[in-house]
Formats: sequence, C-alpha cells, structure tokens
Amino acid sequence: MQTRPIPAWQLYGEHSPFPDILHMERIRDRAAGLDWRISPHRHAHLAQIFLLVGGHATIDLDGQISQPALPLTLFVPPNLVHGFTFAAGTEGWVLTLPVESHPLILSADAEIAPMIAAPVLATPAPDMPDQVTALHDVWQGQVPLRHTRLRAMLAQLICDLLQDQATKNTVLPPAETRLLRFVDLIALNHARHWTLDRYAAQMGMSSRNLGRLCRAQTSMSAHALIESHLMREATRLLAYTRMTAQEIAYQLGYQDPSYFNRRFRKVMGLSPGAYRQQLER
Repeated sequence: MQTRPIPAWQLYGEHSPFPDILHMERIRDRAAGLDWRISPHRHAHLAQIFLLVGGHATIDLDGQISQPALPLTLFVPPNLVHGFTFAAGTEGWVLTLPVESHPLILSADAEIAPMIAAPVLATPAPDMPDQVTALHDVWQGQVPLRHTRLRAMLAQLICDLLQDQATKNTVLPPAETRLLRFVDLIALNHARHWTLDRYAAQMGMSSRNLGRLCRAQTSMSAHALIESHLMREATRLLAYTRMTAQEIAYQLGYQDPSYFNRRFRKVMGLSPGAYRQQLER
C-alpha cells in the first residue's frame, strides 16, 4: 500500500496540464515500461475509455477486482479509483478525455450522464477497433475542423459503447438530473467542507429546496449525502494507502481527527483502524 494519498494524475504518472481535447495511446505504450501494472490512481477532471482487444487483464475499480473476458470496452468516470494488471503483450487502447472539453457528453446535465456516473463494461461491437484506429488517425493529423471531427467521432464511439444501456434507460426527470449535479459538486469540493448554502447557491437553488430534493430522491438529507461521500472517500484512503486515520482526517478537511473518528464510527459502524484491519484479513 502507498504511504501517500491516492495519486490523482493527468495522464498516468504525469502532472503536466492536459494538452489537447483527447489523448490516445496503446496499452503497451504505457504499461510495458511499468511491468504491465498500472497502480490504483484516479483522474479528477478526466474520463477514460479502454478498448482491450487481446490478452488478459485484472481490473480494480474502486476496490472491486475482476478478470473479465476480452475483448472489452470500459468507461471510467472522473474520480473513480482504478488500476490494472495486464498480461505481457495485452493489446488495446486507452482514450483520455478532459471533462471540460466535452460538455455534450461529460457534463452533469448531458443526456448520457446517468449512464456514465458509474463505470461501464461492455462487449465492443466488431467495428470498434476500426473506429478507434480512424479516431487515432484524425487525432494525430492536422485535418480541417480537427476538434469538431474528434468530438463527433468520440460521440459516436460512446453511443456505441452505451448502446445496450441506452435501450434499457429513459431520460432522467429534472429532479434526478439536479441530484447528479449535486453529487458531482460534492465530489469536487468535499474536502473544502462547503456549507449547504454554498452548494445550493452553486446550483441556483435555496438550501431548503436542495434538502427537499435530496430527501425526495434518496431519503437522505443533503448533509447526510455530503458526509456519506466523505466517509466513502475515507474508506478508499484506508484501503489504498497507508495513511494514518489522523492523516486521512486532515486530507479530508477535518480540523479535529477525533471528530472524524467519531463520525466514521457512527456512519460505518466501526473505527477507521478496525475497518482497515477487516480489509487485511
């Protein structure tokens, strides 16, 4: 386990600003030099699409370990902890998308937002490798209207990835869309311990109406949803790092580690130390 917080990278292992509306690389280009292992990490403002066409992969998605059959497409939303162990020679692609560059598909009010709030695993259509290769050709080139072409091709790729889900889902009503927006804001600002009034103002609502929305959609208060997110983040840090409970408390914006410990026990039913011991059995 790590002694530092879960890394939040731009591209894996890199801190430099994201240079384009899209980045593409083959699995072997990134993983071969790392002994085919990508340690658990996350991307605060990036989504990723993986197309794995041959070989073998062990996938860690927020602590859920699986070894799915290939070929496989995988959508990883921002902030989700993910890691991989690939068999040597595994073939495929990873596409990295800055959220702010693709508002039509990645914003909280996008039509597909309900379908990509969690990771999506699917069997790729037979022509998806050709789609990705064509996308790569445009990405590397200097064709006219490059950004527009890339966004259009990405939209088609994601529609194909979500085809099965789309046939089972209907458009979310406005209340559920607003709830997703609130959850996104919590994910971005939980360590700042924003007040409920500040969240409500950011959403153009009163705090009372935001509270009513949360209770109607989740049977939880807005404060409880915020705390639930903080505790879920604490469980990730306990699982993926060797940070002490005190360090985790400060990382999550708590000024008093003993208060954090009490709240963790109240929400999770056991202390942070006992939670970590349970994971290590």
